[in-house]
Amino acid sequence: MKRTIALSLFAAGLALNGSALAEAVVGQQAPAFKGVDAAGKPVSLDQYKGKYVVLEWVNPDCPFVKKHYDSGNMPVTQKYAADKGVVWLSVSTSADGDNSKKSAAINDWVKAKKAMPTATIMDTGGAIGRAYGARTTPHMYLIDPAGKLVYAGAIDSKPTANASDIKGATNYMTLAIDEALAGKTLSQAVTKPYGCSVKYS
Repeated sequence: MKRTIALSLFAAGLALNGSALAEAVVGQQAPAFKGVDAAGKPVSLDQYKGKYVVLEWVNPDCPFVKKHYDSGNMPVTQKYAADKGVVWLSVSTSADGDNSKKSAAINDWVKAKKAMPTATIMDTGGAIGRAYGARTTPHMYLIDPAGKLVYAGAIDSKPTANASDIKGATNYMTLAIDEALAGKTLSQAVTKPYGCSVKYS
């Protein structure tokens, strides 16, 4: 009961934390960005022009992230995307800190969870997160080959930290990918993200 209340309060603070952020708008061009991944390599949105690109905000310590990684749901969704030629960029936003230590830790975590993002971007200082209005971990986006944002929101339809809820949930990311690749208008282009708040300060 205490855990449920704590998670509810954690989620309730998300709107306050994100209130001052800009917000990328579905139907408009996705904000361009440049960054460095956890392997120390430069990454930019421009280098993936012509491809569908998923952005996933991630924090290994977040119970909501653990739900999707410990269960294998997020790695399976990443593989699903990769098999369809979709680029997957995980983004780790933090206010400051030792980036080398964080990079090493997140690399180890990605391997341990058998995750397969194309890259994990270390968004130290939060410039990318602020540009997109990322409020939660996870917070998901899908960008089309022309650079337009076509989906923004949650990973699925069950806003809990309970892994048992995954089975009965609609995976909004696979739904968005399937509909976009089929040339359809997305049936769920904007959903409410849930999870732990992204820290900008």
